[in-house]
Amino acid sequence: METLSAYWSQAELVANGIIILHLIGALGLGILMGYERSYHGRAAGMRTYGLVCLASAALTVVVGYPALWYGGTGPSAGVAAAGDPTRVIQGIVTGIGFLGAGVIMREGFSIRGLSTAASIWTAAAVGVTIGLGFYGAAVGAAVLTILVMSGFRRLESALPHQTVMQMTIVFLREKAPSAEAIRAKAREHGYDITDWAFHLQTDGGRFEYQITLQANGSPDPMQLINQLAVADAVVEFRLSPSRI
Repeated sequence: METLSAYWSQAELVANGIIILHLIGALGLGILMGYERSYHGRAAGMRTYGLVCLASAALTVVVGYPALWYGGTGPSAGVAAAGDPTRVIQGIVTGIGFLGAGVIMREGFSIRGLSTAASIWTAAAVGVTIGLGFYGAAVGAAVLTILVMSGFRRLESALPHQTVMQMTIVFLREKAPSAEAIRAKAREHGYDITDWAFHLQTDGGRFEYQITLQANGSPDPMQLINQLAVADAVVEFRLSPSRI
């Protein structure tokens, strides 16, 4: 019981409180930096930046309290003992990096799984914090992670942001509209065209536009899709979100 109570001593509780304050500050700054990316419709947004910043802070700040590791029974400050947990932490961080990379997938112009990868890395940081005996800080980090993963998707959608879409349209060459006509049609549905690419297919019978669409907020693309689907001149089209 004496060993267990050491994990909840006054010194340990004070250290846990300070660590939690570090984590909250790191999460807040990460979210602030991530909002800039989220606003511009990028894949790595508030959740990814916030979790990476939180995990980095957790793995860094616990190293500053070596006298309190394992309830005060760990190696003393400045001693590079054979059981120095920082060596283990390095291996964990490297290994989890490979695991996180495995859940990141590219689908067309979108990259998915960044928030999941960041949450896996944060879970490793929480595990390290528990392993060193900072239970209060680990619980706080886990709660913050759950709040970010469960609530911030809706918050990102509610905050002012931009939507970026990639559209490919193939027309019969003789019926292909002008670039200005396509730009005007996109604006009717709330989109601005920010980039163009053109492709005349080898048989010469089809002309392809590759377009980057950008809009403030999240306009419904279904009206644009419905118009393209019934247009006689349209041979083929593809519309997909672009989050890179």
